[in-house]
Amino acid sequence: MYRPVTATRTSLPVWMIALVVFGVLAILGIIIGLLVHFLAVENRTYYYQGSFKVVNIPYDSNYERETSPESNYLSKILENKMVDAFQSSSLYRQYINSQVIKLVPDNSGVTAQIWLIFKAPRSVKAGTRTRIESILHQMLKNHSGSLTTDPNSLRLMEISKVDAEKITNNRCGRRARMSATYDRIKGGSTAQEGEWPWQASLKKNGQHYCGASLISDRYLVTAAHCFKKTNNPKNYTVSFGTKVNPPYMQHYVQKIIIHEDYILGEHHDDIAVILLTENIPFKNDVHRVCLPEASQIILPGEGAVVTGWGALFYDGAYPVLLQKAPVKIIDTNSCNAEEAYNGEVQDTMLCAGYMEGNIDACQGDSGGPLVYPNFRNIWYLVGIVSWGDECGKINKPGVYTRVTAYRNWIASKTGI
Repeated sequence: MYRPVTATRTSLPVWMIALVVFGVLAILGIIIGLLVHFLAVENRTYYYQGSFKVVNIPYDSNYERETSPESNYLSKILENKMVDAFQSSSLYRQYINSQVIKLVPDNSGVTAQIWLIFKAPRSVKAGTRTRIESILHQMLKNHSGSLTTDPNSLRLMEISKVDAEKITNNRCGRRARMSATYDRIKGGSTAQEGEWPWQASLKKNGQHYCGASLISDRYLVTAAHCFKKTNNPKNYTVSFGTKVNPPYMQHYVQKIIIHEDYILGEHHDDIAVILLTENIPFKNDVHRVCLPEASQIILPGEGAVVTGWGALFYDGAYPVLLQKAPVKIIDTNSCNAEEAYNGEVQDTMLCAGYMEGNIDACQGDSGGPLVYPNFRNIWYLVGIVSWGDECGKINKPGVYTRVTAYRNWIASKTGI
């Protein structure tokens, strides 16, 4: 009778067992080290929403309008107080940003709704919030300056990144992404994604035709001359993002409102409003720019930025990616000099660029935004690309529709 052969067991060498044990322990050590690092050492970003009361301020509804001088002035004072408080505290390494998001006036004062960002290891997250509250409470107790604040009114809660983004995206003129430097349109320089979230491409029969600026979740502002061939809404679509093609977040046009006094072939009253068929959901890379008050003054020499998908030079190639250019506001008298535009620039127009030329908007940028940051780094639409003599010529800067001159007209057509 046959029996199967019985296998004899052999032991692993001691050195091999030791090597396996050492390897297992090393892997466990790495895993534990990584867990400790991410749970206790690695900084995470935390977002907070809060409010506090500024007392003894007479009721003024202008505080509620986000673009009013009163709202911006008070918000800037409060933002400076928060920056000073956190930068001089033990949390200065964790502090990233703080903003006044909204002011709510009533008969006893003004409530400031605030938004804050900090970085901290997860292991000290709970303690970080307590320290933030303590610093803000001390700031509100200190009545230095002309404002009186109520420390007992302070409220603070942690919110998610998604909710934090919704708060800022619903306010005008904020940018999620900001470049360190401004570059040229003429000569070609690409904007980053989300850098100019209000920029839109107005497409005619599917091809980029003009620029436009998003001013609400359904309205845009552009130039009247963009519709010189047809103003049939069915011929136009609007898209966003940095790539002109393929279209990103494409929307259809319901109505085009051209200024009543615009005359085809002339430059005055070169403004139009576009109404979309559906509301636009605001995101980090698509949301509205602020409209200036009709009384807002922008002085010559102030810096602004023009953006668009226009030609890189006169009669030149068109870019696929959004371009940006830094320009300076130019005094109208200089722009109307004999060697410049010889009196053609009206008070309802705005010159921007450089008298020495080179940096300028160009063909295809028409209708697009000229934007300006105020002292809180909130961006306002101050001009609409309108006309000029070629692109970047000496003594021939770009001429824009002055938005402040048409602020009341925009409000009459849109309610904004």
